[in-house]
Amino acid sequence: MPRKLNRRSHIITEGAARSPNRAMLRAVGFKDGDFEKPIIGVASGHSTMNPCNAGIQPLVDRVIAALKEAGVMPQVFGFPTVTDGIAMGTEGMKYSLVSREVIADAIEVAVNGQCMDGLAAVGGCDKNMPGCAIAMARINVPAIFVYAGTIKPGFWKGQKLTIVSPFEAVGAFAAGKISQEDFTGIEKNACPSVGACGGQYTANTMSSSFEALGISLLGSSQMASPDPEKADSAAESARVLVEAIRNDLRPRDIITRKSIENAVALVMATGGSTNAVLHYLAIANAAGVKWNIDDFERMRRKVPVLCNLKPSGPYVATDFHAAGGVPQVLKILLLNGVLHGDCMTIHGKTIAEMLEQVPAEPRGDQDVILPWSKPLYKQGHLTILKGNLSPEGCVAKITGLKQTSITGPARVFDSEPECLKAILAKRIKPGDVVVIRYEGPKGGPGMQEMLAPTSALIGQGLGESVGLLTDGRFSGGTWGMVVGHVAPEAYEGGLIALVKEGDSITIDAKKHLIQLNVPAKEIARRRKSWKPPKPRYTTGVLAKYVKAVSTASRGAITS
Repeated sequence: MPRKLNRRSHIITEGAARSPNRAMLRAVGFKDGDFEKPIIGVASGHSTMNPCNAGIQPLVDRVIAALKEAGVMPQVFGFPTVTDGIAMGTEGMKYSLVSREVIADAIEVAVNGQCMDGLAAVGGCDKNMPGCAIAMARINVPAIFVYAGTIKPGFWKGQKLTIVSPFEAVGAFAAGKISQEDFTGIEKNACPSVGACGGQYTANTMSSSFEALGISLLGSSQMASPDPEKADSAAESARVLVEAIRNDLRPRDIITRKSIENAVALVMATGGSTNAVLHYLAIANAAGVKWNIDDFERMRRKVPVLCNLKPSGPYVATDFHAAGGVPQVLKILLLNGVLHGDCMTIHGKTIAEMLEQVPAEPRGDQDVILPWSKPLYKQGHLTILKGNLSPEGCVAKITGLKQTSITGPARVFDSEPECLKAILAKRIKPGDVVVIRYEGPKGGPGMQEMLAPTSALIGQGLGESVGLLTDGRFSGGTWGMVVGHVAPEAYEGGLIALVKEGDSITIDAKKHLIQLNVPAKEIARRRKSWKPPKPRYTTGVLAKYVKAVSTASRGAITS
């Protein structure tokens, strides 16, 4: 049934006692006749601190204009953002995953605190997307997510660059594999425009999966941030949202177990980020949907990798968009029985109805999107490993690897900076299994991304020959023999806390195994002498986070 009045109508339209409410709203532009209109929150992640969010304000302006034209009352508020690429390797990185919860809380407070009728959330960097989606599911008023868009690729001497290129250049330069000129040239040319990191890293993984989930406009997620079509799609998002409000179409009508399967299928098909595992566990929890870590392994077995995108392939998001983008991949998945076509979308139509005009096969003049009959890999790339090192499950990304197993001596580090120092000093050798611990949700706190050490290993040519496991997490730009989200984490007394230098460790993606090869009696002896560390933070948001956050196997959620 269409909505007749806004949520605030009983507050601001009934009786003389309500005049103070009217008076305050008049101060922000309300006029006679506006008080009965729906109030739409526009949550803006605009920030000049990073390219991912620096192009948001023009999109917000277009959203506001379109909402006003549609006869509703847009009201803008902001939310904070932490950009991983800038914070990487610093104490600031500990705030990145935490910001997902802060964003969700901030939006919930603003929308529910002012009884808004709908929400257009505009974000760009990695945690913006899941933070906004968690808020949408909690609040459950009609809502749409507007992605800020991707960055355009940089170039240096004919090589296509993304933000991962400078991180890998650090390792290559330390190993003497590139010159000072190339090192500087890569750094200066990697980020030529506003927009989120250009590969199928976390931001583009989550934005594209939101099309499959149904909470963003179909075809909008891989547009370049500076291009006019991105601003046009922001305006169209506003118009679609107003229709959703009129039809009382809410996030929990859209975010279901089936639609999450659709989103995860898209993640697998595009070779997306390991962070999608954390984020979809959290989104499902917020929406009240039954979903657990083993569901990702179930989906992996059903869905091939169809897209040849960075970090496992050569292409970036703008190439993906030009080749047909998310709609083309979804149509392939639909026709091959791994997409639920009956799921509702924010458009007010099912995903199958939205895909009716999309070709059945990708164009033959490109190799960004491959047909179902000739996939890049026959099964998905994000696999769940279990074993004595991680009985709750952890996540490995196995695309692009010639070998998917390793058994070697542990090289143990109690922090990411300690590990990076050893890598740059060339103390890590082929066959080693690097262990980075006390970087989990509670131990970090905040699960820092390990892009600096993994990229340094890649840059030194060790990506295929060195294993790495951590109770922290990885950038979407990471590839190699890497395993993250090990749970229970070291801070909680997980077995990863008891590993010693030189211990034999096995990582085997085909057997879904992560194992410390140490006798049970020796493990028991070590456990008796282990003591939990003191918390690294005792005040502020990080201290609060440690008290509230769950294990990574549940999505590192706080509620």
